[in-house]
Amino acid sequence: MATDATLTSKGQTTIPKEIRDSLGMKPGDRMTFTLMPDGTVVLRVKARSITQLAGKLHKKGRKVVPIEHLSR
Repeated sequence: MATDATLTSKGQTTIPKEIRDSLGMKPGDRMTFTLMPDGTVVLRVKARSITQLAGKLHKKGRKVVPIEHLSR
């Protein structure tokens, strides 16, 4: 998918709607740009922080294990 965007005098641009929709981007999402040696730019969406995942794996009745007891 190739779409065009324009850079403003303040260095800002709008990510085209087709790209935002395809990546599932929402207002407030963070992203990382990586410049590759060949000049390609890779955009990665960082939609969630680790704190938003807290408690997602909890199952009722499961014993809580302190971080210090987890193996690496």
